[in-house]
Amino acid sequence: MSEFDVVYDGIILGAGHNSLILQAYLGQMGLSTLCLERSDKPGGGLSTVEDPRHPGFLHNTHSFFHRGVTHLPWYRDLQLEKYGAKYIEPDLNVALVLESGDMLGWWTDFEKTVDSFAQFSKNDAEALRRWRDDFLPVVNQILIPESQAPPLPPAKRREWLMQSAAGRLLLDVSVLSPLEFVEREFEHPVIQAGLLFFNGLREVDLRCPGFGHHIPALLASAGKAQMCLGGSAGLARALVAAVGKTGGEIRVQSQPKEMVVENGRVVGIVTQEGLRIGARQFVASGLNPQQTFLDLLPQGVLPKKWRDRALRFEYNMIAPLFALNLNLHAPPSYSASEKNPEVKDALMVILGLEHFDQFADIVTHHKNGTIPPTVMWGACPTHFDASQAPAGKHTAFMWEKLPYRLNGDPANWDREREAHGRMMLDRWCDFAPNLKDDVVDWFVRSALDTERSLPNMVGGDLLVGAFSNGQVGHNRPFAGAGNYRGYLDGLYLCGSCCHPGGNITGLPGYNAAQVILNDLDLVADWMPDPLENIMGL
Repeated sequence: MSEFDVVYDGIILGAGHNSLILQAYLGQMGLSTLCLERSDKPGGGLSTVEDPRHPGFLHNTHSFFHRGVTHLPWYRDLQLEKYGAKYIEPDLNVALVLESGDMLGWWTDFEKTVDSFAQFSKNDAEALRRWRDDFLPVVNQILIPESQAPPLPPAKRREWLMQSAAGRLLLDVSVLSPLEFVEREFEHPVIQAGLLFFNGLREVDLRCPGFGHHIPALLASAGKAQMCLGGSAGLARALVAAVGKTGGEIRVQSQPKEMVVENGRVVGIVTQEGLRIGARQFVASGLNPQQTFLDLLPQGVLPKKWRDRALRFEYNMIAPLFALNLNLHAPPSYSASEKNPEVKDALMVILGLEHFDQFADIVTHHKNGTIPPTVMWGACPTHFDASQAPAGKHTAFMWEKLPYRLNGDPANWDREREAHGRMMLDRWCDFAPNLKDDVVDWFVRSALDTERSLPNMVGGDLLVGAFSNGQVGHNRPFAGAGNYRGYLDGLYLCGSCCHPGGNITGLPGYNAAQVILNDLDLVADWMPDPLENIMGL
């Protein structure tokens, strides 16, 4: 066996939130682990940074809206509030603000959401209630257990779903695309637009069949948008503390160069600095499939079929974001508050979205590498958490979906981003005129900047992989790798390229922990029953 400078039970590549969750769980079972992170701090997209030009102004430069985090099992199991994580879920969760000053609101109180829908369409309010009620058993009995376990093969999953009314409803609705579902079930163009944006566009291509269930599933979900007090990095700090409590080590500014493979088994890592680190039991990668299978494995150890599948792994064309971040004397004051005073207390505000027909235009612009008319969404974190700015000051941001390859070349963003940021600010001022006088300073981040800081997000894809190309469930990231195992003995996957996908869910890490512990014949009291037991097959 190779000689190593140091040996652990396991090595984890990348210190995103999924990797940290995995590491904390494995440490609880007494396994010695080391996590390698190329950047200068752990957390990946859980990033809260101080504006270097204006001390005290904090900005969440990647993730901010954490949907239902406090409902997730790892949040409870790892006792993250004990380590300082604290979330709030404002009552007015999302406000779609129209140029007219009208507002479509999603509230934590479902009845208030129904009332908001009814102001636009009583039929749509009734449809909202019907689909929410019909999909509650689908969410609770099927989708939540599925998301919190290794995925089933498609044929076995269909057999299971056909046994219940909830399962058959899920199969029926899933045949549709989100666009088809919304056009079929809702009538008002503003409500259609809001549903497609909030429940669709941010995750999947709205035209893609197989995802019609996303809309009613999120209507029925108990998890709403939440924010972490102190900034998104607060969750990263709590996860790091949970890892440290179990003896896990995290080494920042340390990048893997190559995996060490012996007799068909991954047994260690060589870093870019030349350090040789051994792994007695496993190496788990939180990186994307190309990084894991093509960049880090030696030539010849992986079958051509696997290499080809990794090479063909697709990223989401409409996932990249452009961000405008403001330092402010005062929070945005929306003109819509004259009609809807509660808009000032909305966590997420959507601007520029007036009709669902705009989505086709957005997709066309992404295909062509051009900039569509602005539809943006964001928040003023300091309205809820004064700690993220100096006393009496505020921060706010807006995100916009824009193509990675601007006019065919992502490098064009380095020349165009400031001008586009100015245009976004001008458009924001149309809704919140006080910003013309209350901006202290601002900066922007393009999809190219995202890729530079988080290289696993190829093309600025914050989801680390499209849900098209069959890259879902048991076939995510691709056929054969959907069970969190990486072909070679001792190699596992734990990142957002795995089921159930990107966003701050922690479930790829949670599910990978189940697989690794099962393979090591270790049983933890937190582990859920296997789906096969739940199915009764």
